[in-house]
Amino acid sequence: MAINWEDFDKDVDIENLEKDIEKASTGDFTGEDVPYGKYEVKITKLELTQSKKGDPMLSVWFQIINGNQKDRFIFMNQLVLQGFQIHTANEFLRSLQTDENVEFKGYAKYNILILNIYEKIVNNEYELDYQENKKGYKTFKILQKFDSTVDNSNSSEAEDLGWG
Repeated sequence: MAINWEDFDKDVDIENLEKDIEKASTGDFTGEDVPYGKYEVKITKLELTQSKKGDPMLSVWFQIINGNQKDRFIFMNQLVLQGFQIHTANEFLRSLQTDENVEFKGYAKYNILILNIYEKIVNNEYELDYQENKKGYKTFKILQKFDSTVDNSNSSEAEDLGWG
């Protein structure tokens, strides 16, 4: 069956896509990693997924919400295959300051825990300290959660994710 590209064009904002292409060609988009530092972020993705090798992994996407790096992303991918890896992931999940009891009781339950945490933090903003340790690994530490007047416990945005 052939793809109808005209239908595809109707679903895509061609004008903005052309602007993005222009930015990329003029060097406005460097493709370089975000420099290490402290950033105000929101988390746009928090999920248990699989690495390219098929190993379980916590994946987190931080979107920077102000400053010179505004709208850029920092990606955290933490394998959760060994005890110390799961401990690292648990400490990060606890730092998001939800009322969830963060503990590992198997991958199926861990997945549900992570989805529940994401539903509670979907509108929150955090200060992220993004660095590199002595061994050359990227580190991600939540320094603070900024006050929010939004109650995420019944967020329609979270419910629209199909996890409810």
